[in-house]
Amino acid sequence: MSSRFFSRLSLRWFPLLCMALLIVGLPVGCAMLQHKERELVFRIEPGNASWYSGLPKAVQEFELKPASFKSGQTIHGWWYPADNKDAPAILYLHGVRWNLTGQLFRIEQLHALGYSVLAIDYRGFGQSHGELPSETTVYEDARIAWERFQVLQPDPGKRLIYGHSLGGAVAIDLAAELGRQTPLPVRGLVIESTFTSLGDVATAVANTSLPVRWLLSQKFDSIDKIADIHMPLLVVHGLDDRYVPPRFSQQLFEAAQEPKRLLLVPGASHNNSMSLAGRSYGQALDKLMHVKMPPDVVTHSRSRDGDS
Repeated sequence: MSSRFFSRLSLRWFPLLCMALLIVGLPVGCAMLQHKERELVFRIEPGNASWYSGLPKAVQEFELKPASFKSGQTIHGWWYPADNKDAPAILYLHGVRWNLTGQLFRIEQLHALGYSVLAIDYRGFGQSHGELPSETTVYEDARIAWERFQVLQPDPGKRLIYGHSLGGAVAIDLAAELGRQTPLPVRGLVIESTFTSLGDVATAVANTSLPVRWLLSQKFDSIDKIADIHMPLLVVHGLDDRYVPPRFSQQLFEAAQEPKRLLLVPGASHNNSMSLAGRSYGQALDKLMHVKMPPDVVTHSRSRDGDS
């Protein structure tokens, strides 16, 4: 599952890669190194996850192919409607390595809490067709999924964006853009087991003093965007996460504006916070759906929208 992206073996390549980027000045050499960096970041596993046993009957599969896509590029997705047709919905953005088949257990948990779920594979993952993903393309794919999400759940007050691991960075980027709109087109944001920036987590795991954050081409700088989301926020992290230190979620929480909540789950790893948190996770989501926006946040959002 996505936690393997943060394996110590792969992350130790980052400092060496950064040094090579400094030394190699030829454009071709840099392009090759950046391609290798993207391979190390996304680490896509082909086929289905070993624990995948098939889709629930209620899940509807679909393909997205906007006019901006090159020939052969598509986004494959799932729509898992709740039994209650009036239920709120979640746009689910996953992390790296495993495609949607490796995410089903978490999607089913969200569905069991009463939510409809729209989930996509970024281009290059699973049944989505495309080249090796990049920071730019996964951001684009999230925006395309958002367009479909608005159709499936037309009520802005019943929309949540959820991102796990690196998907949290994708979710923050999308939420920062949507947070500039008035009125807000989404109810809130949930990020789980995520990080401040790719450079920060690589530096922490590789235990290096190199300025990794400034040398990587794939930056995922969530810490620079989190203050711009202007919507209710729930930050979740397992306290026994051995891949992404919980302090990164705490730093994101501290940098974010109110209303916000931090849910740290004792004993939880990178992937099982939802199951171990149990009722408290569902309660946190319910509070996110019903929290009132402070007037100063609404005013700031309108001001930004008017200035843009």
